[in-house]
Amino acid sequence: QVQLVESGGGLVQPGGSLRLSCAASGSIFSVSAMGWYRQAPGKQRELVAEMPNTGETSYGDSVKGRFTIVRDNAKNAVYLQMNRLIPDDTAVYFCKAKLRERLVSPRTDYWGQGTQVTVSS
Repeated sequence: QVQLVESGGGLVQPGGSLRLSCAASGSIFSVSAMGWYRQAPGKQRELVAEMPNTGETSYGDSVKGRFTIVRDNAKNAVYLQMNRLIPDDTAVYFCKAKLRERLVSPRTDYWGQGTQVTVSS
């Protein structure tokens, strides 16, 4: 089984910063991409940032220039540095990993349980 565990959420004032962390563990043969998505109340889940092994990193339009995604492939981990936070960034943030559990397994998306980020004064 594969588990993704996130940490680092919390309450922050507008203009502040937070760093989210996520580590994948369990039966993992290879990871092809890791990223972050978020879901605010009453809204659909949306892309925040995603970094594949090859190709370009993608960022949601609303976070470009403020958020940075970093991967540590040796640890199957991904981090999200969030700067200049605004109230519209308030959401539950989910970590996602696209990976194979075994050589013959299909690439499958796995999700973390989510961590709450609240931006408020």
